[in-house]
Amino acid sequence: MNVRSLVPWGRNRDLETSRFAESTSPFLALHREMNRMFDDFFRDFDLPVRSAAWPRIELREADDQVEVIAELPGLEQRDVELTLQDGVLTLKGQKKIEKDGTVYSERWEGAFERDIEVGEDVDPDKVKASFKNGVLTVLLPKKPEAQRQVKRISIH
Repeated sequence: MNVRSLVPWGRNRDLETSRFAESTSPFLALHREMNRMFDDFFRDFDLPVRSAAWPRIELREADDQVEVIAELPGLEQRDVELTLQDGVLTLKGQKKIEKDGTVYSERWEGAFERDIEVGEDVDPDKVKASFKNGVLTVLLPKKPEAQRQVKRISIH
């Protein structure tokens, strides 16, 4: 089976007529083509992705620390840079994929940057990060004076 036969457009990106053409909506075809057009347009600029969607994160806060967990599939520890400045944790990196022989790909590659507001109460000297199986975990302990400011209020 030829891999090119799986791609729904030719080199000039015109949609081919296929057995699926009758069952798909013309609006769906237009939507796909517009997405491809915008992807191709922005790919040429090589801008870092500044989206709330990537990398996906989970933020947890306790009385003594803030924990940030980021999913970074396909990346290695060396591909990611972490900085903490003025209560903002910044994740930067570059995702690269090999293109040898690739005919069609929906995988994303390029630079990314995500700023996460963690607050001024974090002690920058005690921050620890670990990276395992494409998951980055950052533990940001709070300063002792910030821990004392937390007051539990009972609900009646």
